[in-house]
Amino acid sequence: MIIIPARLKSTRFPNKVLIPIGGIPMVIRVAKIAQEVDRVVVATDEEAVREVCKDYGFEAILTAKNHESGTDRMAECARILGLAEDEMIINLQGDEPFIEKEVIQSLKNLMAKKAKESGELPFMGSCAKAISKEEAKDCNLVKVVVNAANEALYFSRSPIPYDREDKIANSTNSYWGHLGIYAFSGKSLQEFCKLPKSTLEEIEKLEQLRALEYGKCIIIAKVKSKSFGIDTPEDLKKIEKYL
Repeated sequence: MIIIPARLKSTRFPNKVLIPIGGIPMVIRVAKIAQEVDRVVVATDEEAVREVCKDYGFEAILTAKNHESGTDRMAECARILGLAEDEMIINLQGDEPFIEKEVIQSLKNLMAKKAKESGELPFMGSCAKAISKEEAKDCNLVKVVVNAANEALYFSRSPIPYDREDKIANSTNSYWGHLGIYAFSGKSLQEFCKLPKSTLEEIEKLEQLRALEYGKCIIIAKVKSKSFGIDTPEDLKKIEKYL
């Protein structure tokens, strides 16, 4: 199951989920990619978004308007749908119109592999791609460092690891950019949303840090991707270049 949270009144870029990309609303473009991997449901707070989804043949669920994050919206959607505790649920952001189906499949496969090894799905999973040293300086591009088992150690808007002696070449796989996709079990999704906000989460404005600060494991699938999120109106220039 893939749930796409689609809030219409984004703070930095209102109505962005409905802007046309190649003649197709952004959230629909994401849904079309996702449906090649699994069942897709859009979780939205506006009837206008649900109507657009309906026009394109996608299921959409109306959720409360007061959710603080897409994960909270997704959790409500999962409850409405009555999803089981052991079901894998992938959270795919509605502002990732160029996410490759292979990326989604890689995360799904990794979660399934870990579940087969341990008998249950990991608490949380996500994806990362190699980025350049220059890209790592962009505070809008979240970085992640992982351990030898590809479990996340930390996420940050700052370049991590810090290259103290300037030894990292621009072409090495020393910096990993985080992609806006998460996987949970039905149980861990609800548990995550019940955890109090953490100090690190509030400082960096990265909700995945809540899981790490409370000692939860986030496994990372390292993937190849040209995908990028649409966070601000300025990102529309990237779209023109990509297309």
